[in-house]
Amino acid sequence: MEICLHAGLRYDGAMAVHDFCAQRLFLDAPLHPGGEVALTRDQANYLRNVLRLADGDQLLVFNGNDGEWSARLACKGKRDAALLIGDRTRSQTPPGQLAYLFAPLKRARLDYMVQKAVEMGVGRLAPVVTRRTVAERVNLDRMRANAVEAAEQCGILSLPEIDTPQRLEQAIAAWSLDVPLVFCDENAATADPITVLSGLREGMTSPARIGVLIGPEGGFDPAERELLLRQPFVVPISLGPRIMRADTAAVAALALVNAVLGDWR
Repeated sequence: MEICLHAGLRYDGAMAVHDFCAQRLFLDAPLHPGGEVALTRDQANYLRNVLRLADGDQLLVFNGNDGEWSARLACKGKRDAALLIGDRTRSQTPPGQLAYLFAPLKRARLDYMVQKAVEMGVGRLAPVVTRRTVAERVNLDRMRANAVEAAEQCGILSLPEIDTPQRLEQAIAAWSLDVPLVFCDENAATADPITVLSGLREGMTSPARIGVLIGPEGGFDPAERELLLRQPFVVPISLGPRIMRADTAAVAALALVNAVLGDWR
């Protein structure tokens, strides 16, 4: 059960201002004015006994489709509760244009990486299995829970798509030829990633549809790297002179792409 402790919005005239005292909760249910959403026992327990919300207290809710809404807690007996939906506070935002392809990591670091990717505006999370991938399996439910937590905490309204894991070769074969795939390659010919990414701007929308690919801790093996470099849509970039862990490399790469081609401009 993941619920935001501090990120919401208040409105000061025409400007939306973050209100770090507001509670935000993801609901897997349709939202509309005057609606009532029954809470699960876990949700009711968290709101009532962990966050100490009382009957009639306000919070913000979203479902990834209908925008963000004000809601009021309605306690029903000792354990049950519902949310009474009020007015919409924000319209739904479109999903992010960034696709993030990554070799799965072990549990805690994968949790961190998924949360940071969602915070950075990723609209699609795509685990790819490489020859040096060390994680034995990917828990998609856990990935979704981490995505929800990040969205709750950071005021995000759109949840990313989460793909089932596939082999790197399958992911490359299915990739759209008109969408650049930024390949973080320690052996990239050009050391300056800004120069490389800036060269992609012409003819691209803003923010652009683009993918970012991060490999496993041991890097891609030579055959995988050769496969990637043969593809016309693959754009190799360097992440600088230092060796990074895969989760750190993800944040660095996504920040670069957002700054040059994404919605940070």
